[in-house]
Amino acid sequence: MLKKEIYKINTDWINNIQVNLSAIERRTATLVKRRTVKKDYQVAWLLKAITLLDLTTLEGDDTIGKVKKLCIKGLNPISNELLKKLNIPNGTIHVGAICVYHNLVSHAKKVLNGKLPIAAVSTGFPAGLSSFQTRKKEIINSINDGADEIDIVINRSFVLRNEWNKLYDEINDFKQAANGKKLKVILGTGNVGTLRNVAKASLVAMMAGADFIKTSTGKEKTNASLNNSLVMLRMIREFYEFSGKKVGFKPAGGISSAKDILNYLMLMYEELGEKWINPSLFRIGASSLLVDIERQLYHYASGRYATKNKVAMS
Repeated sequence: MLKKEIYKINTDWINNIQVNLSAIERRTATLVKRRTVKKDYQVAWLLKAITLLDLTTLEGDDTIGKVKKLCIKGLNPISNELLKKLNIPNGTIHVGAICVYHNLVSHAKKVLNGKLPIAAVSTGFPAGLSSFQTRKKEIINSINDGADEIDIVINRSFVLRNEWNKLYDEINDFKQAANGKKLKVILGTGNVGTLRNVAKASLVAMMAGADFIKTSTGKEKTNASLNNSLVMLRMIREFYEFSGKKVGFKPAGGISSAKDILNYLMLMYEELGEKWINPSLFRIGASSLLVDIERQLYHYASGRYATKNKVAMS
């Protein structure tokens, strides 16, 4: 089958989805115990993780100055001193994208000047309960201001009420509004009730044209977890086997340590393979994760943990 962007909704497929919760829990519980990444390999994986980051600020106190600082950090995520210790040339490591509120896109664009993609959270983030026209207008404004990628939030009530056609139509309309820009669909996994609903919403989003499916806004009580990530990855694989289209994955919220991200990298590697571990198909939404990665790299290079002034942007 030729790859295409949007597929007709298949409610029979959606309604027949089943999720074995105990099997999911066993799989994720044994993942870390079976697999360890040490020393040189750990450094390589952590450096890879930096290139997958959607470096994010999505707080009520976000300012132009804060966004400018984030952009500079994204372009130079590791201090020059540490790069030298790791024998890595300056300027060769940067994050996958900068992720900001839609009204701050233009300010990020001025700093980045095309050097990194800009992802705008739009459509009434984080609740997604603004009027449809307001949410759609946010997408259009974000693109006009220079956004390269759009992170949208779905109306989770459609999932909770099993209104799959309404969810499909909403995402499809946002896909059209994005006008070819990369569309990352935030499912809000902590708000949709069950892992079965996570699986169903994942499939509907991909049918409607999602380029990425994303776990969470980072504002829910439960954000990214290995359990909901595993369910979403398996739906990505199932959809790929059906369509030939590779859909990306973005866990977000609650991923704050180097140990955490190694678990997600390993899960991604085992479920979808190395071909998915690149910025075009795998992103990590995080704000504080980069600081801990840099601390671990500093420990590897020097034998001790960095003091706060040694870690850029801390």
